[in-house]
Amino acid sequence: MSYSLFDFLQLIGSLGIFIFGMKIFSEGLQKIAGNRLKGILSGMTRNRLTGVITGFATTAITQSSTTTTVMAVSFVNAGLMSFVQSTGVIMGANIGTTLTAWLVALFGFKFQITPIALAVIGIFFAFLFSKNPRWRNIAEAMVGFGILFIGLEFIKGAVPDINNNPEMFAFLDAFTDYGFLSLLLFVLVGTILTLLTQSSSAATAITLVMLFEGWVSFPIAAAMILGENIGTTVTANIAALVGNVHAKRSARFHFFFNMLGVIWMLALIYPALHLIDWVVMSVTESSVSVLSGDPEARSNATLALSLFHTSFNVLNVVFLFALVPYIVKFVEYIQPDRGGEDDEFHLRHISTGVMTSPLLSVEQAQKEIQQFAQIIVQMHEQVRQLLFDSNVDVEKLRKKVRKLEKATDQLEIEISDYLVRISERSHLERNLTERIRNMQSMINDLERIGDIYHQIAKLTERLHESQADWPEDASQEIKVMMEALEKAVANMEQNIAKDPSQVKLEEAIALEKAVNKLRNQFRKNHYTRLENGNYSPRAGVVFIDLLNRMERIGDHVINVNESACGHRLKSKRLVGSHFTPVNPS
Repeated sequence: MSYSLFDFLQLIGSLGIFIFGMKIFSEGLQKIAGNRLKGILSGMTRNRLTGVITGFATTAITQSSTTTTVMAVSFVNAGLMSFVQSTGVIMGANIGTTLTAWLVALFGFKFQITPIALAVIGIFFAFLFSKNPRWRNIAEAMVGFGILFIGLEFIKGAVPDINNNPEMFAFLDAFTDYGFLSLLLFVLVGTILTLLTQSSSAATAITLVMLFEGWVSFPIAAAMILGENIGTTVTANIAALVGNVHAKRSARFHFFFNMLGVIWMLALIYPALHLIDWVVMSVTESSVSVLSGDPEARSNATLALSLFHTSFNVLNVVFLFALVPYIVKFVEYIQPDRGGEDDEFHLRHISTGVMTSPLLSVEQAQKEIQQFAQIIVQMHEQVRQLLFDSNVDVEKLRKKVRKLEKATDQLEIEISDYLVRISERSHLERNLTERIRNMQSMINDLERIGDIYHQIAKLTERLHESQADWPEDASQEIKVMMEALEKAVANMEQNIAKDPSQVKLEEAIALEKAVNKLRNQFRKNHYTRLENGNYSPRAGVVFIDLLNRMERIGDHVINVNESACGHRLKSKRLVGSHFTPVNPS
Protein backbone atom coordinates (compact mmCIF):
# COMPACT_ATOMS: atom_id res chain seq x y z
CA MET A 1 0.00 0.00 0.00
CA SER A 2 1.50 3.34 -1.11
CA TYR A 3 -0.78 5.65 0.91
CA SER A 4 1.20 7.13 3.83
CA LEU A 5 0.35 9.20 6.90
CA PHE A 6 1.66 12.27 5.09
CA ASP A 7 -0.76 11.61 2.22
CA PHE A 8 -3.59 11.35 4.74
CA LEU A 9 -2.60 14.68 6.32
CA GLN A 10 -2.69 16.23 2.85
CA LEU A 11 -6.27 14.95 2.48
CA ILE A 12 -7.23 16.51 5.83
CA GLY A 13 -5.55 19.77 4.81
CA SER A 14 -7.38 19.74 1.48
CA LEU A 15 -10.67 19.28 3.31
CA GLY A 16 -9.74 22.18 5.57
CA ILE A 17 -9.15 24.43 2.54
CA PHE A 18 -12.53 23.41 1.11
CA ILE A 19 -14.39 24.14 4.39
CA PHE A 20 -12.50 27.43 4.82
CA GLY A 21 -13.46 28.46 1.29
CA MET A 22 -17.09 27.55 1.93
CA LYS A 23 -17.05 29.60 5.15
CA ILE A 24 -15.62 32.71 3.45
CA PHE A 25 -17.97 32.30 0.47
CA SER A 26 -21.02 31.98 2.76
CA GLU A 27 -20.09 34.92 4.99
CA GLY A 28 -19.35 37.13 1.99
CA LEU A 29 -22.77 36.37 0.50
CA GLN A 30 -24.46 37.11 3.83
CA LYS A 31 -22.69 40.46 4.09
CA ILE A 32 -23.76 41.35 0.55
CA ALA A 33 -27.37 40.47 1.36
CA GLY A 34 -27.19 42.38 4.67
CA ASN A 35 -30.48 43.32 6.31
CA ARG A 36 -32.42 42.05 3.30
CA LEU A 37 -32.13 38.56 4.80
CA LYS A 38 -34.18 39.70 7.80
CA GLY A 39 -36.74 41.20 5.44
CA ILE A 40 -37.02 37.98 3.48
CA LEU A 41 -37.59 35.87 6.58
CA SER A 42 -39.95 38.21 8.39
CA GLY A 43 -42.01 39.17 5.36
CA MET A 44 -42.45 35.89 3.53
CA THR A 45 -43.47 33.36 6.16
CA ARG A 46 -47.21 33.89 6.29
CA ASN A 47 -47.80 30.14 5.98
CA ARG A 48 -45.85 26.93 5.58
CA LEU A 49 -45.72 27.12 1.77
CA THR A 50 -44.23 30.60 1.67
CA GLY A 51 -41.99 29.46 4.52
CA VAL A 52 -40.58 26.69 2.30
CA ILE A 53 -39.90 29.20 -0.48
CA THR A 54 -38.33 31.59 2.01
CA GLY A 55 -36.11 28.90 3.51
CA PHE A 56 -34.95 27.84 0.06
CA ALA A 57 -34.22 31.42 -1.05
CA THR A 58 -32.38 32.33 2.16
CA THR A 59 -30.23 29.20 2.03
CA ALA A 60 -29.49 29.79 -1.65
CA ILE A 61 -28.33 33.31 -0.78
CA THR A 62 -26.27 32.37 2.26
CA GLN A 63 -25.14 28.90 1.10
CA SER A 64 -25.69 27.81 4.70
CA SER A 65 -28.71 25.91 5.95
CA THR A 66 -27.41 26.36 9.52
CA THR A 67 -27.62 30.15 9.16
CA THR A 68 -31.19 29.93 7.87
CA THR A 69 -32.27 27.59 10.68
CA VAL A 70 -30.66 29.72 13.41
CA MET A 71 -32.34 32.85 12.00
CA ALA A 72 -35.70 31.07 11.97
CA VAL A 73 -35.30 30.02 15.62
CA SER A 74 -34.39 33.60 16.55
CA PHE A 75 -37.52 34.92 14.83
CA VAL A 76 -39.70 32.37 16.62
CA ASN A 77 -38.27 33.49 19.98
CA ALA A 78 -38.88 37.11 19.06
CA GLY A 79 -42.51 36.35 18.19
CA LEU A 80 -42.04 37.37 14.55
CA MET A 81 -43.08 33.95 13.26
CA SER A 82 -44.80 30.97 14.77
CA PHE A 83 -43.20 27.60 15.39
CA VAL A 84 -45.29 26.09 12.56
CA GLN A 85 -44.12 28.80 10.14
CA SER A 86 -40.52 28.11 11.10
CA THR A 87 -40.99 24.48 10.09
CA GLY A 88 -41.59 25.67 6.53
CA VAL A 89 -38.33 27.62 6.60
CA ILE A 90 -36.47 24.53 7.84
CA MET A 91 -37.97 22.40 5.07
CA GLY A 92 -36.99 25.00 2.49
CA ALA A 93 -33.46 25.13 3.91
CA ASN A 94 -33.19 21.37 3.34
CA ILE A 95 -33.85 21.96 -0.37
CA GLY A 96 -31.64 25.04 -0.59
CA THR A 97 -28.59 23.26 0.81
CA THR A 98 -28.63 20.83 -2.14
CA LEU A 99 -27.49 23.67 -4.42
CA THR A 100 -23.98 23.24 -3.02
CA ALA A 101 -23.87 19.67 -4.35
CA TRP A 102 -24.86 20.95 -7.80
CA LEU A 103 -22.11 23.59 -7.71
CA VAL A 104 -19.54 20.95 -6.82
CA ALA A 105 -20.83 18.37 -9.31
CA LEU A 106 -21.11 20.79 -12.25
CA PHE A 107 -18.00 22.89 -11.73
CA GLY A 108 -15.80 20.44 -9.85
CA PHE A 109 -16.09 17.35 -12.04
CA LYS A 110 -17.48 18.24 -15.45
CA PHE A 111 -14.59 20.52 -16.43
CA GLN A 112 -11.31 21.88 -15.06
CA ILE A 113 -12.23 24.83 -12.86
CA THR A 114 -8.98 25.34 -10.93
CA PRO A 115 -7.51 27.80 -13.49
CA ILE A 116 -10.80 29.74 -13.43
CA ALA A 117 -10.83 29.70 -9.62
CA LEU A 118 -7.28 31.08 -9.53
CA ALA A 119 -8.22 33.76 -12.06
CA VAL A 120 -11.26 34.74 -9.96
CA ILE A 121 -9.04 35.10 -6.89
CA GLY A 122 -6.56 37.11 -8.93
CA ILE A 123 -9.27 39.50 -10.15
CA PHE A 124 -11.00 40.07 -6.81
CA PHE A 125 -8.08 39.80 -4.38
CA ALA A 126 -7.19 43.49 -4.72
CA PHE A 127 -10.77 44.50 -3.84
CA LEU A 128 -10.37 42.91 -0.38
CA PHE A 129 -8.52 46.12 0.55
CA SER A 130 -11.13 48.44 -0.94
CA LYS A 131 -12.62 51.18 1.24
CA ASN A 132 -16.02 50.47 -0.30
CA PRO A 133 -17.72 47.86 1.97
CA ARG A 134 -19.85 46.46 -0.85
CA TRP A 135 -16.88 45.80 -3.13
CA ARG A 136 -14.99 44.32 -0.20
CA ASN A 137 -17.86 41.93 0.56
CA ILE A 138 -18.19 40.90 -3.10
CA ALA A 139 -14.44 40.27 -3.22
CA GLU A 140 -14.64 38.15 -0.05
CA ALA A 141 -17.41 36.00 -1.54
CA MET A 142 -15.56 35.50 -4.85
CA VAL A 143 -12.24 34.71 -3.18
CA GLY A 144 -14.07 32.20 -0.99
CA PHE A 145 -15.64 30.72 -4.14
CA GLY A 146 -12.19 30.28 -5.66
CA ILE A 147 -10.67 28.76 -2.52
CA LEU A 148 -13.61 26.34 -2.30
CA PHE A 149 -12.89 24.81 -5.71
CA ILE A 150 -9.14 24.82 -5.20
CA GLY A 151 -9.79 22.84 -2.03
CA LEU A 152 -12.03 20.46 -3.97
CA GLU A 153 -9.26 19.91 -6.54
CA PHE A 154 -6.82 19.19 -3.72
CA ILE A 155 -9.28 16.69 -2.21
CA LYS A 156 -9.54 14.90 -5.56
CA GLY A 157 -5.76 14.72 -5.75
CA ALA A 158 -5.33 13.60 -2.13
CA VAL A 159 -7.87 10.75 -2.25
CA PRO A 160 -5.98 7.42 -2.53
CA ASP A 161 -5.74 6.00 -6.04
CA ILE A 162 -7.55 2.66 -6.28
CA ASN A 163 -4.98 1.05 -8.57
CA ASN A 164 -2.09 1.84 -6.22
CA ASN A 165 -3.94 0.96 -3.03
CA PRO A 166 -5.92 -2.26 -3.66
CA GLU A 167 -5.82 -3.21 0.04
CA MET A 168 -7.80 -0.12 1.02
CA PHE A 169 -10.36 -0.73 -1.69
CA ALA A 170 -10.70 -4.38 -0.63
CA PHE A 171 -11.30 -3.29 2.97
CA LEU A 172 -14.02 -0.85 1.88
CA ASP A 173 -15.50 -3.28 -0.63
CA ALA A 174 -15.93 -5.87 2.13
CA PHE A 175 -18.68 -3.74 3.65
CA THR A 176 -20.63 -3.33 0.42
CA ASP A 177 -21.62 -6.98 -0.13
CA TYR A 178 -24.47 -7.18 2.36
CA GLY A 179 -27.18 -5.75 0.16
CA PHE A 180 -29.65 -3.55 2.04
CA LEU A 181 -27.65 -3.88 5.27
CA SER A 182 -24.72 -2.23 3.50
CA LEU A 183 -26.93 0.73 2.66
CA LEU A 184 -27.93 1.05 6.33
CA LEU A 185 -24.27 0.86 7.33
CA PHE A 186 -23.30 3.67 4.95
CA VAL A 187 -26.23 5.80 6.12
CA LEU A 188 -24.47 5.65 9.48
CA VAL A 189 -21.12 6.42 7.81
CA GLY A 190 -22.64 9.51 6.17
CA THR A 191 -24.04 10.66 9.52
CA ILE A 192 -20.67 10.25 11.25
CA LEU A 193 -18.86 11.97 8.36
CA THR A 194 -21.11 15.02 8.74
CA LEU A 195 -20.51 15.11 12.49
CA LEU A 196 -16.73 14.92 11.99
CA THR A 197 -16.62 17.68 9.37
CA GLN A 198 -19.37 19.76 11.08
CA SER A 199 -20.54 20.62 7.57
CA SER A 200 -23.03 18.77 5.39
CA SER A 201 -21.56 20.59 2.37
CA ALA A 202 -18.09 19.24 3.13
CA ALA A 203 -19.47 15.72 3.72
CA THR A 204 -21.36 15.90 0.41
CA ALA A 205 -18.19 17.03 -1.40
CA ILE A 206 -16.23 14.10 0.07
CA THR A 207 -19.00 11.69 -1.00
CA LEU A 208 -18.95 13.11 -4.54
CA VAL A 209 -15.16 12.71 -4.71
CA MET A 210 -15.32 9.11 -3.44
CA LEU A 211 -17.97 8.34 -6.07
CA PHE A 212 -15.99 10.07 -8.83
CA GLU A 213 -12.79 8.23 -7.91
CA GLY A 214 -14.59 4.88 -7.83
CA TRP A 215 -14.21 4.23 -4.11
CA VAL A 216 -17.94 3.72 -3.62
CA SER A 217 -20.80 2.77 -5.92
CA PHE A 218 -23.73 5.02 -6.72
CA PRO A 219 -26.14 3.21 -4.29
CA ILE A 220 -23.58 3.42 -1.47
CA ALA A 221 -23.00 7.13 -2.19
CA ALA A 222 -26.77 7.71 -2.15
CA ALA A 223 -26.97 6.00 1.26
CA MET A 224 -24.20 8.30 2.53
CA ILE A 225 -26.17 11.31 1.29
CA LEU A 226 -29.17 10.13 3.32
CA GLY A 227 -26.92 9.80 6.36
CA GLU A 228 -25.61 13.32 5.82
CA ASN A 229 -29.19 14.60 5.90
CA ILE A 230 -29.46 13.06 9.38
CA GLY A 231 -26.00 14.24 10.43
CA THR A 232 -26.73 17.89 9.75
CA THR A 233 -29.70 17.71 12.14
CA VAL A 234 -27.61 16.05 14.86
CA THR A 235 -25.25 19.02 14.74
CA ALA A 236 -28.19 21.38 15.23
CA ASN A 237 -29.52 19.29 18.13
CA ILE A 238 -26.15 19.40 19.88
CA ALA A 239 -26.07 23.19 19.45
CA ALA A 240 -29.63 23.44 20.82
CA LEU A 241 -28.69 21.68 24.06
CA VAL A 242 -27.80 25.10 25.49
CA GLY A 243 -30.79 26.80 23.87
CA ASN A 244 -34.30 27.39 25.13
CA VAL A 245 -37.41 25.35 24.41
CA HIS A 246 -37.99 27.02 21.01
CA ALA A 247 -34.47 26.19 19.83
CA LYS A 248 -34.86 22.62 21.04
CA ARG A 249 -38.22 22.20 19.31
CA SER A 250 -36.93 23.50 15.98
CA ALA A 251 -33.91 21.21 16.22
CA ARG A 252 -36.08 18.21 17.14
CA PHE A 253 -38.47 18.95 14.27
CA HIS A 254 -35.54 19.11 11.85
CA PHE A 255 -34.29 15.74 13.10
CA PHE A 256 -37.63 13.92 12.96
CA PHE A 257 -38.58 15.44 9.62
CA ASN A 258 -35.33 14.31 7.99
CA MET A 259 -35.39 10.95 9.75
CA LEU A 260 -38.89 10.20 8.43
CA GLY A 261 -37.66 11.16 4.97
CA VAL A 262 -34.69 8.79 5.20
CA ILE A 263 -36.99 5.96 6.34
CA TRP A 264 -39.42 6.24 3.42
CA MET A 265 -36.59 6.76 0.92
CA LEU A 266 -34.79 3.63 2.15
CA ALA A 267 -38.04 1.71 1.62
CA LEU A 268 -38.06 2.89 -2.03
CA ILE A 269 -34.31 3.17 -2.55
CA TYR A 270 -33.84 0.72 -5.41
CA PRO A 271 -36.72 1.96 -7.63
CA ALA A 272 -35.63 5.54 -6.89
CA LEU A 273 -32.01 4.86 -7.92
CA HIS A 274 -33.10 3.20 -11.16
CA LEU A 275 -35.36 6.18 -11.93
CA ILE A 276 -32.48 8.62 -11.31
CA ASP A 277 -30.23 6.48 -13.51
CA TRP A 278 -32.79 6.55 -16.33
CA VAL A 279 -33.22 10.34 -16.09
CA VAL A 280 -29.46 10.98 -16.19
CA MET A 281 -28.93 8.59 -19.10
CA SER A 282 -31.76 10.29 -21.01
CA VAL A 283 -30.53 13.83 -20.36
CA THR A 284 -26.85 13.14 -21.04
CA GLU A 285 -27.67 10.72 -23.90
CA SER A 286 -25.25 8.24 -22.36
CA SER A 287 -25.45 4.51 -22.93
CA VAL A 288 -23.58 3.67 -19.74
CA SER A 289 -25.60 3.26 -16.54
CA VAL A 290 -24.34 5.02 -13.41
CA LEU A 291 -25.40 1.90 -11.50
CA SER A 292 -22.93 -0.23 -13.45
CA GLY A 293 -19.85 1.26 -11.77
CA ASP A 294 -18.23 1.72 -15.17
CA PRO A 295 -15.39 4.34 -15.03
CA GLU A 296 -16.91 6.06 -18.08
CA ALA A 297 -20.04 6.88 -16.07
CA ARG A 298 -18.30 8.46 -13.10
CA SER A 299 -18.73 12.08 -14.15
CA ASN A 300 -22.42 11.40 -14.82
CA ALA A 301 -22.63 9.60 -11.46
CA THR A 302 -21.82 12.85 -9.65
CA LEU A 303 -24.70 14.54 -11.48
CA ALA A 304 -26.94 11.60 -10.62
CA LEU A 305 -26.02 11.89 -6.95
CA SER A 306 -26.79 15.62 -6.94
CA LEU A 307 -30.12 14.89 -8.62
CA PHE A 308 -30.84 12.21 -6.01
CA HIS A 309 -29.98 14.67 -3.22
CA THR A 310 -32.31 17.36 -4.57
CA SER A 311 -35.10 14.94 -5.51
CA PHE A 312 -35.06 13.37 -2.07
CA ASN A 313 -35.37 16.69 -0.24
CA VAL A 314 -38.03 18.07 -2.60
CA LEU A 315 -40.13 14.89 -2.43
CA ASN A 316 -39.70 14.73 1.33
CA VAL A 317 -41.26 18.19 1.61
CA VAL A 318 -44.06 17.22 -0.78
CA PHE A 319 -44.86 13.92 0.94
CA LEU A 320 -44.62 15.16 4.55
CA PHE A 321 -46.05 18.65 4.06
CA ALA A 322 -49.53 17.62 5.18
CA LEU A 323 -48.10 15.74 8.16
CA VAL A 324 -46.21 18.74 9.56
CA PRO A 325 -48.93 19.64 12.14
CA TYR A 326 -48.74 16.08 13.52
CA ILE A 327 -44.93 16.18 13.67
CA VAL A 328 -45.18 19.55 15.43
CA LYS A 329 -47.61 18.12 18.02
CA PHE A 330 -45.29 15.16 18.58
CA VAL A 331 -42.29 17.49 19.04
CA GLU A 332 -44.26 19.67 21.46
CA TYR A 333 -45.25 16.52 23.37
CA ILE A 334 -41.68 15.25 23.80
CA GLN A 335 -40.29 18.77 24.32
CA PRO A 336 -42.90 20.51 26.51
CA ASP A 337 -42.62 24.16 27.45
CA ARG A 338 -42.36 23.86 31.19
CA GLY A 339 -42.12 27.61 31.47
CA GLY A 340 -41.57 28.63 35.05
CA GLU A 341 -38.84 30.78 36.36
CA ASP A 342 -36.01 28.32 35.79
CA ASP A 343 -36.07 28.82 32.03
CA GLU A 344 -37.18 32.43 32.04
CA PHE A 345 -33.97 34.41 32.25
CA HIS A 346 -31.44 32.45 30.26
CA LEU A 347 -30.32 33.54 26.82
CA ARG A 348 -33.17 32.97 24.40
CA HIS A 349 -31.81 33.98 21.02
CA ILE A 350 -28.10 33.18 21.25
CA SER A 351 -26.16 30.25 22.59
CA THR A 352 -22.59 29.12 23.14
CA GLY A 353 -23.01 26.72 20.23
CA VAL A 354 -23.85 28.00 16.75
CA MET A 355 -22.61 31.46 15.76
CA THR A 356 -23.66 32.67 12.34
CA SER A 357 -22.26 35.61 10.40
CA PRO A 358 -21.32 38.74 12.42
CA LEU A 359 -24.33 40.70 11.16
CA LEU A 360 -26.84 38.02 12.17
CA SER A 361 -25.00 37.38 15.45
CA VAL A 362 -25.34 41.08 16.32
CA GLU A 363 -29.06 40.90 15.52
CA GLN A 364 -29.44 37.95 17.88
CA ALA A 365 -27.58 39.84 20.60
CA GLN A 366 -29.98 42.73 20.01
CA LYS A 367 -32.90 40.40 20.80
CA GLU A 368 -31.25 39.46 24.10
CA ILE A 369 -30.86 43.14 25.02
CA GLN A 370 -34.57 43.60 24.32
CA GLN A 371 -35.24 40.79 26.82
CA PHE A 372 -32.91 42.63 29.23
CA ALA A 373 -35.04 45.78 28.86
CA GLN A 374 -38.22 43.77 29.50
CA ILE A 375 -36.77 42.61 32.81
CA ILE A 376 -36.10 46.24 33.76
CA VAL A 377 -39.74 47.07 33.00
CA GLN A 378 -40.82 44.20 35.27
CA MET A 379 -38.54 45.45 38.05
CA HIS A 380 -40.03 48.94 37.80
CA GLU A 381 -43.55 47.58 38.15
CA GLN A 382 -42.65 45.39 41.13
CA VAL A 383 -40.83 48.25 42.89
CA ARG A 384 -43.86 50.46 42.26
CA GLN A 385 -46.05 47.84 43.98
CA LEU A 386 -43.63 47.68 46.88
CA LEU A 387 -43.83 51.45 47.29
CA PHE A 388 -47.54 52.05 46.87
CA ASP A 389 -49.57 48.82 47.03
CA SER A 390 -50.39 47.90 50.62
CA ASN A 391 -52.07 44.62 49.63
CA VAL A 392 -49.00 42.85 48.23
CA ASP A 393 -46.83 40.27 49.98
CA VAL A 394 -43.84 42.54 50.60
CA GLU A 395 -41.32 39.80 51.37
CA LYS A 396 -42.33 37.72 48.34
CA LEU A 397 -42.11 40.76 46.08
CA ARG A 398 -38.66 41.65 47.42
CA LYS A 399 -37.48 38.13 46.59
CA LYS A 400 -38.80 38.53 43.04
CA VAL A 401 -36.90 41.80 42.62
CA ARG A 402 -33.77 40.13 44.01
CA LYS A 403 -34.16 37.28 41.53
CA LEU A 404 -34.63 39.71 38.64
CA GLU A 405 -31.52 41.60 39.72
CA LYS A 406 -29.51 38.36 39.63
CA ALA A 407 -30.94 37.76 36.15
CA THR A 408 -29.65 41.16 35.01
CA ASP A 409 -26.18 40.29 36.33
CA GLN A 410 -26.21 37.00 34.42
CA LEU A 411 -27.52 38.55 31.23
CA GLU A 412 -24.84 41.23 31.31
CA ILE A 413 -22.07 38.62 31.60
CA GLU A 414 -23.46 36.28 28.94
CA ILE A 415 -24.36 38.96 26.38
CA SER A 416 -21.01 40.70 26.92
CA ASP A 417 -19.18 37.42 26.40
CA TYR A 418 -21.12 36.80 23.18
CA LEU A 419 -20.36 40.31 21.89
CA VAL A 420 -16.66 39.79 22.63
CA ARG A 421 -16.75 36.55 20.64
CA ILE A 422 -18.28 38.44 17.69
CA SER A 423 -15.62 41.16 18.00
CA GLU A 424 -12.85 38.57 17.89
CA ARG A 425 -13.85 37.60 14.37
CA SER A 426 -11.65 39.33 11.82
CA HIS A 427 -12.69 41.86 9.16
CA LEU A 428 -15.71 43.29 10.97
CA GLU A 429 -17.30 46.27 9.28
CA ARG A 430 -16.73 49.56 11.09
CA ASN A 431 -20.44 50.11 11.69
CA LEU A 432 -20.72 46.64 13.27
CA THR A 433 -17.75 47.35 15.55
CA GLU A 434 -19.38 50.60 16.68
CA ARG A 435 -22.72 48.87 17.21
CA ILE A 436 -21.09 46.16 19.34
CA ARG A 437 -19.45 48.84 21.51
CA ASN A 438 -22.79 50.59 21.94
CA MET A 439 -24.39 47.30 22.92
CA GLN A 440 -21.71 46.73 25.54
CA SER A 441 -22.49 50.19 26.92
CA MET A 442 -26.23 49.45 26.87
CA ILE A 443 -26.00 46.24 28.90
CA ASN A 444 -23.70 47.96 31.40
CA ASP A 445 -26.25 50.73 32.00
CA LEU A 446 -29.16 48.27 32.08
CA GLU A 447 -27.38 46.22 34.72
CA ARG A 448 -26.83 49.36 36.81
CA ILE A 449 -30.54 50.20 36.50
CA GLY A 450 -31.33 46.71 37.81
CA ASP A 451 -28.96 47.26 40.74
CA ILE A 452 -30.64 50.55 41.67
CA TYR A 453 -34.15 49.05 41.53
CA HIS A 454 -32.89 46.29 43.82
CA GLN A 455 -31.45 48.92 46.19
CA ILE A 456 -34.80 50.73 46.23
CA ALA A 457 -36.55 47.43 47.00
CA LYS A 458 -34.24 46.97 50.00
CA LEU A 459 -34.94 50.57 51.03
CA THR A 460 -38.66 49.87 51.30
CA GLU A 461 -38.17 48.22 54.69
CA ARG A 462 -36.85 51.50 56.09
CA LEU A 463 -39.40 53.37 54.02
CA HIS A 464 -42.38 51.57 55.54
CA GLU A 465 -41.02 52.32 59.01
CA SER A 466 -40.65 56.04 58.30
CA GLN A 467 -43.43 56.65 55.76
CA ALA A 468 -45.96 57.01 58.55
CA ASP A 469 -44.12 60.22 59.46
CA TRP A 470 -44.29 61.55 55.90
CA PRO A 471 -46.78 64.23 54.98
CA GLU A 472 -49.15 63.41 52.13
CA ASP A 473 -47.33 65.64 49.64
CA ALA A 474 -44.04 63.70 50.12
CA SER A 475 -45.69 60.38 49.25
CA GLN A 476 -47.41 62.00 46.29
CA GLU A 477 -44.09 63.36 45.01
CA ILE A 478 -42.50 59.90 45.04
CA LYS A 479 -45.52 58.60 43.13
CA VAL A 480 -45.20 61.36 40.50
CA MET A 481 -41.47 60.64 40.19
CA MET A 482 -42.17 56.94 39.62
CA GLU A 483 -44.74 57.78 36.93
CA ALA A 484 -42.23 60.02 35.12
CA LEU A 485 -39.62 57.28 35.39
CA GLU A 486 -42.08 54.70 34.06
CA LYS A 487 -42.55 56.75 30.88
CA ALA A 488 -38.79 57.08 30.44
CA VAL A 489 -38.22 53.33 30.91
CA ALA A 490 -41.03 52.46 28.47
CA ASN A 491 -39.55 54.81 25.88
CA MET A 492 -36.13 53.21 26.43
CA GLU A 493 -37.59 49.73 25.84
CA GLN A 494 -39.12 50.92 22.53
CA ASN A 495 -35.84 52.45 21.36
CA ILE A 496 -33.85 49.31 22.16
CA ALA A 497 -36.17 47.33 19.87
CA LYS A 498 -35.47 49.69 16.93
CA ASP A 499 -32.66 49.79 14.42
CA PRO A 500 -30.14 52.51 15.46
CA SER A 501 -31.00 54.59 12.40
CA GLN A 502 -34.68 54.71 13.48
CA VAL A 503 -34.06 55.85 17.06
CA LYS A 504 -35.00 59.49 17.73
CA LEU A 505 -33.72 61.01 20.96
CA GLU A 506 -36.12 63.96 21.19
CA GLU A 507 -38.71 62.16 23.31
CA ALA A 508 -36.05 60.51 25.48
CA ILE A 509 -34.45 63.92 26.11
CA ALA A 510 -37.81 65.45 27.01
CA LEU A 511 -38.55 62.61 29.45
CA GLU A 512 -35.10 62.93 31.02
CA LYS A 513 -35.61 66.67 31.43
CA ALA A 514 -38.93 65.93 33.14
CA VAL A 515 -37.28 63.51 35.59
CA ASN A 516 -34.50 65.97 36.42
CA LYS A 517 -36.93 68.86 36.80
CA LEU A 518 -39.06 66.85 39.20
CA ARG A 519 -36.00 65.77 41.18
CA ASN A 520 -34.85 69.40 41.55
CA GLN A 521 -38.31 70.59 42.49
CA PHE A 522 -38.97 67.78 45.00
CA ARG A 523 -35.53 68.21 46.55
CA LYS A 524 -36.33 71.88 47.30
CA ASN A 525 -39.68 70.79 48.75
CA HIS A 526 -37.84 68.26 50.91
CA TYR A 527 -35.54 70.88 52.45
CA THR A 528 -38.54 73.14 53.07
CA ARG A 529 -40.33 70.31 54.91
CA LEU A 530 -37.23 69.64 56.99
CA GLU A 531 -36.95 73.32 57.91
CA ASN A 532 -40.63 73.46 58.83
CA GLY A 533 -40.38 70.26 60.85
CA ASN A 534 -42.98 68.48 58.72
CA TYR A 535 -41.16 65.18 59.20
CA SER A 536 -38.22 63.83 61.15
CA PRO A 537 -34.64 63.97 59.81
CA ARG A 538 -34.61 60.16 59.61
CA ALA A 539 -37.74 60.10 57.44
CA GLY A 540 -36.25 62.90 55.34
CA VAL A 541 -33.03 60.90 54.75
CA VAL A 542 -35.06 57.98 53.35
CA PHE A 543 -37.05 60.36 51.14
CA ILE A 544 -34.02 62.11 49.60
CA ASP A 545 -32.18 58.79 49.19
CA LEU A 546 -35.13 57.37 47.29
CA LEU A 547 -35.44 60.51 45.16
CA ASN A 548 -31.75 60.51 44.23
CA ARG A 549 -31.76 56.82 43.29
CA MET A 550 -34.72 57.39 40.97
CA GLU A 551 -32.91 60.29 39.31
CA ARG A 552 -29.86 58.07 38.80
CA ILE A 553 -32.08 55.55 37.03
CA GLY A 554 -33.12 58.36 34.68
CA ASP A 555 -29.43 59.11 34.01
CA HIS A 556 -28.74 55.51 33.02
CA VAL A 557 -31.91 55.43 30.91
CA ILE A 558 -30.71 58.33 28.77
CA ASN A 559 -27.33 56.60 28.43
CA VAL A 560 -29.10 53.51 27.09
CA ASN A 561 -31.10 55.62 24.64
CA GLU A 562 -27.92 57.25 23.35
CA SER A 563 -26.29 53.86 22.84
CA ALA A 564 -29.41 52.60 21.07
CA CYS A 565 -29.23 55.63 18.77
CA GLY A 566 -25.54 55.06 18.08
CA HIS A 567 -24.10 58.36 19.33
CA ARG A 568 -23.71 60.38 22.50
CA LEU A 569 -25.23 63.79 23.12
CA LYS A 570 -22.67 66.58 22.77
CA SER A 571 -23.39 67.82 26.26
CA LYS A 572 -25.22 66.29 29.18
CA ARG A 573 -26.45 69.80 29.97
CA LEU A 574 -28.86 69.34 27.08
CA VAL A 575 -30.90 66.99 29.20
CA GLY A 576 -30.89 69.26 32.23
CA SER A 577 -28.87 67.00 34.51
CA HIS A 578 -26.30 68.37 36.90
CA PHE A 579 -24.15 65.32 36.38
CA THR A 580 -24.86 62.25 34.25
CA PRO A 581 -22.08 59.64 34.11
CA VAL A 582 -21.67 57.77 30.81
CA ASN A 583 -20.83 54.43 32.38
CA PRO A 584 -20.91 54.81 36.17
CA SER A 585 -19.54 52.03 38.25
